[in-house]
Amino acid sequence: MKILVLLDGSMWSHKGALYALRIAKEKNAEAVLCSVMDERDSKTMAFNYCTQLNMCSRIETLEAQIWRDLRKSISDEMTQVLLFFNREGIPTETKIVEGTASDEIVKEAKTHGYDLIVMGGYGRNPKSGGNRLFPKLVEEVPVPVFLAR
Repeated sequence: MKILVLLDGSMWSHKGALYALRIAKEKNAEAVLCSVMDERDSKTMAFNYCTQLNMCSRIETLEAQIWRDLRKSISDEMTQVLLFFNREGIPTETKIVEGTASDEIVKEAKTHGYDLIVMGGYGRNPKSGGNRLFPKLVEEVPVPVFLAR
């Protein structure tokens, strides 16, 4: 069995990772920890900072710094979760891809032979009413999607 575990830096995705760990141990499965870096996030953050600080002449510099910070944050999170899975004896690999989250996750799920996708019930912004990826995944991916709440 092969489980795709989606991480976005939220406590909800960490909760999903714990469920995935439990399932992987029970089913003697392997796991792939996956996170998608979306350039729109760094552009939005840079725009918000530059307008608040009245520094829009530096927007490209801010955007590049935010992109580097996001990559480091995702990499650090992946390392922590990977160590946890490794301590529990779960064969695990990590993937960080760039693009639109929904498109990249659907592509990953369809092309790499997963038996289950595990994700948090909410994304980084729980006020948005839930995980916006879930309906698209359920509709387009031919495997079960476990939503951790």
